Amino acid sequence: MLYIDETLVNRLVERQRSRRGPAGNPAGPARYWTASGRPAAGRARPPGPRGGAHGLDRRGRGAPGTEVPAPRELGAASARSLLLTVLGEFVLPGGEPVWTATFLRALGLLGVEEKAVRQALARSAGEGWLAGERHGRRTAWRLTPSGERLLTDGTERIYGFGRPVGAWDGRWLLVLATVPETSRRLRHLLRTRLAWSGLGNLAPGVWVSPHPEREPEVREVLAGIGVADGSTLFTGELGDLAEARRVARQAWDLEEIGLAYGDFLDAVGALRPADDPGTFAAHTRLVQEWRRFPFLDPGLPAALLPDDWSGAQAVALFHERHDTWRPVADRQWKALSA
Repeated sequence: MLYIDETLVNRLVERQRSRRGPAGNPAGPARYWTASGRPAAGRARPPGPRGGAHGLDRRGRGAPGTEVPAPRELGAASARSLLLTVLGEFVLPGGEPVWTATFLRALGLLGVEEKAVRQALARSAGEGWLAGERHGRRTAWRLTPSGERLLTDGTERIYGFGRPVGAWDGRWLLVLATVPETSRRLRHLLRTRLAWSGLGNLAPGVWVSPHPEREPEVREVLAGIGVADGSTLFTGELGDLAEARRVARQAWDLEEIGLAYGDFLDAVGALRPADDPGTFAAHTRLVQEWRRFPFLDPGLPAALLPDDWSGAQAVALFHERHDTWRPVADRQWKALSA
């Protein structure tokens, strides 16, 4: 269970839109995660070939102790983003207030400094997700009703993501929606909300999806932004399969998404946590990395995907590691909360 924070959405959508290709993490040097699951902070990513670098193959096989570069998008995850992952994975299911010291210890295992943790807590409280309760010199934090809704609403999309898509009937949903160049905030909202709904930007003002059943959701998005009256939606077929695959490549950066899946397989496949703290760190990192993919991957039918698509392999690895690590991570969380 977790909430996808707006900062993450913005970064991923802007990256997809700009098509910058493989580049360094704009937030700063990548963090490295050793095979134990613990972070090795402050180390820049060395040059080297992708998939096979650092002694790993594309399936992520490597010897214990191998240093693994985290995926480019989230290589230097913010304290706030990691806090949201911890809130969704451990605080929401528990339903109990959590001391500041518990967050300091938990995020400390992920390489986050005390000052950054306190700032993340204060920011989350300022946005109405958390409420602090003073007990002498100590503070206990609980989720607010709006915080619980935010975290819960992301659950189905995140953990349901990657389910096999049924046979495609060849129909597309096309959306014609334009916003004046001067309305930058409105244009940004349109891009991020339609991307979250799985639509791709085929051309300026033209959005497409091979899932016409999402039309009601898209209409709701357009109405919420305030551009429904000036938008047009319709469904139809488009040429043969070759033409459909060309449209998919143009509307979504499938090469970039494939590289992101490859990074995920490399990094997660090499983690070998040896103890409870390491498993807690590895599990949290696993979820942290995974929660970006519903924004990156629109869930295209198999007929539109490249032949070497690794998304299904990444889905299987996520669920296998999540099921294996979760009980140990829960045990460590209870120890940190004691």
